[in-house]
Amino acid sequence: MGTSKLRRICVYCGSSTGTRPEYRQAAEELGRLLVERGYGLVFGGGGIGLMGVIADTVLAGGGEVIGVIPHGLEVREVAHQRCTEMRVVASMHERKALMSELASAFIAMPGGFGTLEELFEMITWAQLGIHDHPVGILDAGGYWSRLIALLEHGITEGFIRPEMRRLYVARATARELLDAIETHEGLDVPRWMTPNES
Repeated sequence: MGTSKLRRICVYCGSSTGTRPEYRQAAEELGRLLVERGYGLVFGGGGIGLMGVIADTVLAGGGEVIGVIPHGLEVREVAHQRCTEMRVVASMHERKALMSELASAFIAMPGGFGTLEELFEMITWAQLGIHDHPVGILDAGGYWSRLIALLEHGITEGFIRPEMRRLYVARATARELLDAIETHEGLDVPRWMTPNES
């Protein structure tokens, strides 16, 4: 997949900045690179944590920022007030579906339960052929290293086929990850498991 197919990148990340400065630094670096490479940002609409950091960075660089937030979380998550566009939806299901429609690639930065759920939903949708967009894992400060090891364990134990590694790319820095996403070829093998596989 070349850069011509990418317009906006959806970034999943925490509503906290975490305990280490590397996480904020990674959000700032990714935000600057999105602007530098001409990509808009789609994100969860919050003005706090890493969500706020990356949105502020993209806006400071003159980039496009589209927030998507459910009505019920608009106040609780302290919605970002300066987005290029804010879409308020009725539910989490609508939020995730709209974020997927607006973006042509997905990146998971450090985050909690919500980030994990969003990441695995996009990987699963790619496995099922619902989308063919790149899914990236930004392993800032080694945050996702144990998760990546768990995925490898799933391959070793026979629950994930080895070729499914191509459903996602993981890199330590924002620049390396964007480079990998821009050249990502996707999965060109059958996605369905045979009857004796689970």
